Amino acid sequence: MYSVINDRKIRIALAGCGRISKNHFAAINQHAESLELAAICDTDHHRLQEHQNHYNVPGYHRLESMLNAEKIDLIALCTPSGLHPAETMLAARYGVNVMTEKPMATRWHDGVNMVKACDEAGVRLFVVKQNRRNATLKLLKSAVEKERFGRIYMVNINVFWSRPQEYYDSATWRGTWEFDGGAFMNQASHYVDLIDWLIGPVESLQAYTATLARNIEVEDTGVVSFKWRSGALGSMNVTMLTYSKNFEGSITIIGEKGTVRVGGLAVNEIQHWEFKESDPDDDYLITASDETTSAYGYGHPLYYKNVIDVLQGKAEPEADGRENLHSLEILTAIYISSRDGKRVSLPLEY
Repeated sequence: MYSVINDRKIRIALAGCGRISKNHFAAINQHAESLELAAICDTDHHRLQEHQNHYNVPGYHRLESMLNAEKIDLIALCTPSGLHPAETMLAARYGVNVMTEKPMATRWHDGVNMVKACDEAGVRLFVVKQNRRNATLKLLKSAVEKERFGRIYMVNINVFWSRPQEYYDSATWRGTWEFDGGAFMNQASHYVDLIDWLIGPVESLQAYTATLARNIEVEDTGVVSFKWRSGALGSMNVTMLTYSKNFEGSITIIGEKGTVRVGGLAVNEIQHWEFKESDPDDDYLITASDETTSAYGYGHPLYYKNVIDVLQGKAEPEADGRENLHSLEILTAIYISSRDGKRVSLPLEY
């Protein structure tokens, strides 16, 4: 039985004050009536001091020191992906709910163990899937749920982005198997999420990955072919080598009664929307593209709203750890397929 917090503000701490943390600080500030920033943690002394001074909260170099010293309801993990499993399980032992950035883990069994640890401790595990709240994808999800496509025949996802060598050199953990993962695991993670969330369970896949230009351990480019249990076929093409900047993040769905392409830099533009039958959702096409103009969307505050509602006992989680195992399983299968040169069937284990 999960505890409910509805008689005071939820005390949240944040670990990792790097690139993505600004989205979390902004979301916390936007929900100041429900959230109280209690403490922050970072291993970098100067970065920690800077954020400590700015937000006027206690700062810690070690996560366990913070968990020992502070009374925390929820911790947001904005640390390197490979650290999420150990940090999640540590927080669970202290009875603290966890919100982790994507990907939740870089290894399948680590993700499974995270879910198990939080279940046993009776705490929530949330995984940030803010792009699901983008207006364009909400419309697409609605169309799928209303079965407007009829039978879905083919799906194509493209992520043609750019990450120069300087990006990977900016931190020692970037571009490593242990802490980061490659183009699929890191940059295209939200697009991998669309595979199961929109279309349904995958039956099997075949992948090729390569490190063509960057001096990193992991892949900078890859392609995957999918067969869904529904019979639909599809592909995903990912590269971080696009010249000279981010070019496209898109999904195209071709069905019996509809064809849709949501594109732009990051599925932020509805570029084609055609169905056999009309629907009230069609009235929101133009405004949906206008609302979703950022490469990272504006979904963090909306995602936080669901987390707050869940902790206050008002809602069920939209994207928790168990739900996120779907995309982690697909990611794991992609890497197994590429490594072993074979088709991989799902689920990975029974």
